[in-house]
Amino acid sequence: MQFVVCGEALIDLAPVDGAGDSTFRSSWEALSAGGPMNTAVALARLEEDVQFLGRLSSDRFGHQLRGHLGENRVGLDRAVVVDEPTSVAVVTLDEQGKASYAFHFAGTANFEWRAEELPELSAEQWFHFGSLLTVVEPGASVVLDWLRRCPARLSFDVNVRPAVIADPVRYWQAVEPWLAAVGARRGVVKGSDDDVSFLARADPDGPQDPVEAAAGWVRRFGLAVFVLTLGPEGAAAVLPDGTVLRVPGQQVQVEDTVGAGDTFMAGFLAAHAAAPDPADHDGLRAALEQGVAASAVVCGRQGAQPPTLAEVRRQLQQHG
Repeated sequence: MQFVVCGEALIDLAPVDGAGDSTFRSSWEALSAGGPMNTAVALARLEEDVQFLGRLSSDRFGHQLRGHLGENRVGLDRAVVVDEPTSVAVVTLDEQGKASYAFHFAGTANFEWRAEELPELSAEQWFHFGSLLTVVEPGASVVLDWLRRCPARLSFDVNVRPAVIADPVRYWQAVEPWLAAVGARRGVVKGSDDDVSFLARADPDGPQDPVEAAAGWVRRFGLAVFVLTLGPEGAAAVLPDGTVLRVPGQQVQVEDTVGAGDTFMAGFLAAHAAAPDPADHDGLRAALEQGVAASAVVCGRQGAQPPTLAEVRRQLQQHG
């Protein structure tokens, strides 16, 4: 199975504490980042065949991103090099290490997709996408139109960013067509409990519990499965017949949560794509457990540094 991962690759600007800052000068690290890019790197470190389908700038940050992808054995045959500048996200961490972002991407490389830049894929490939790709125009509409004709197997990481669209109603209006497109192909959707809770607010009369809301979307859109991450409580898979499969979280000393959801999805997909039958509950549980293990490892590190397959296997062994 070859994975083709589509979406943003950008630079996270993360503050460096205790570096002699003043009112004139402050210290930051420029980290290679972006949810879809993190997932592509995580899949490659899990020894999967993966290509990154993204628009990468010809500027210095774009050179850094291409180098990071290449160094991690992510294929760039599908990537497009363009002159628009690289997108930037300014990172803030709370006391628990949970990240929030302020985005700077007007006119940047990630979101200016043109129809001729999108390739033909086959039914033997797995196309994974998500995050800002689906809500930032003009590229979102171009990719959505292409996706409706794409024969590959599909998975979508909602990865809500309220800093981009603060109104749940507007955000839901942007996300809903993508859910319909994935459901038309019996695809997989993933979101965190925070993601689903935010989107559920668009319908105050509907269920507000994340599991109940996800179950409603599975039925409405015809999804094969909705994968729900629950932070330290683990993860769940919501199936069309109403079954909810749960696996517990794995205790880890948290450095930060940057890349946790992206890495979870890579761990889940690497296992699930090999046996994608939602009726196989044991297979789904194993995929959830692998996702949780991969996510636990990355939470113990600074930034999005996904684990290798050997590290994930050790984490699984240590947690039974």
